[in-house]
Amino acid sequence: MRSVSLIVVVLWHWAFTILRWSPDGPMPTSPLGFFSGLWIFTWLLQVMPMFFYVGGYVHLVSWRRARARGESLSRYVRHRIRRLVVPAGALVLIWTAFGVTAASLSNLRWIRGAVLLIISPLWFLAVYVVLLAVLPVSLWLHRKFDVVVLVWLGGAALGADVVRFRYGVDEAGWVNMIAVWGLAHQAGFFHRRLVDAPRRWGHALLWTGLFGLAGLVFSGLYPGSMVGVPGDRLSNMGPPTFVIVALLTFQIGFAEVTRPFFERRLTRRRWRRFIGLLDHYALPLFLFHTTGMALAKACVYFVFGNGLSDDRLPDLIWWLQRPIAVLGSLLCTLPFLVLFGGRRIVARLTGKSNVA
Repeated sequence: MRSVSLIVVVLWHWAFTILRWSPDGPMPTSPLGFFSGLWIFTWLLQVMPMFFYVGGYVHLVSWRRARARGESLSRYVRHRIRRLVVPAGALVLIWTAFGVTAASLSNLRWIRGAVLLIISPLWFLAVYVVLLAVLPVSLWLHRKFDVVVLVWLGGAALGADVVRFRYGVDEAGWVNMIAVWGLAHQAGFFHRRLVDAPRRWGHALLWTGLFGLAGLVFSGLYPGSMVGVPGDRLSNMGPPTFVIVALLTFQIGFAEVTRPFFERRLTRRRWRRFIGLLDHYALPLFLFHTTGMALAKACVYFVFGNGLSDDRLPDLIWWLQRPIAVLGSLLCTLPFLVLFGGRRIVARLTGKSNVA
């Protein structure tokens, strides 16, 4: 689930990013800005709530294993943070240095905007690191208050929206960067309990989340899209609104209802091998996917001489070109994946998992 969440984000960026070039750099938009009905698909394709939910479950399980080995919680947290910060930080530093150098040498105003576009998808890793840093507090709250913590975090998210929209305090919305994503992460602590519960609990969560989404969106209080759309009066993601809590509930229910279907297929050896490969390279793929996309755009520009700005409306030809856009970005990203573990790719594809 975690790997698929990251892959969905990567494919979304590769296939549906429309760049409008301005003197200040590329301005991204998507087909959601041109077709009013497409926002409904974001109720499944906005997968960040599920990513944080799975992260909570993984951290709980891996911490219990680390504790059984005699590892302290502080050491566990430091180790997990380092695994994220080192590669992501290196990528940010390299692109920042390139942007500063290129801007100073060529005096191009758009360099800064281009670099920001490439590294901006890493925002969620910063939130993830914060959630890891407060993991000792989260675990204590889980032991002490159990499911009540979810209610408190949901109430905090709703309260932040009230202060933000009713009283015009826009800064209150940033409370939800912790309240909403913290709730998703904390909800992951209950995953095993949900799996062991009667099947009707999955259906209850699915329909509760779906009714909540429909009520909040069609009330006119919140936009229907679960991603930011240029032209909308606000975004449900930047910062997250209480709608994301309803989306989380819906997606947890959906995942639980469909879990038996996927588990039956994951018993097959070839699917286990594929998921193992996907799981191992999902995060590196995410880290480098915008770099690959930028290189693909540059290659198109230098080879065909077309402008980098895509000023036409998404038409039939544009939709038919989406597989080419994905393939080009993938080919430009693959060298980075090979550089960071080509032998492992070969080993997993051939089933020789003893390769270090």
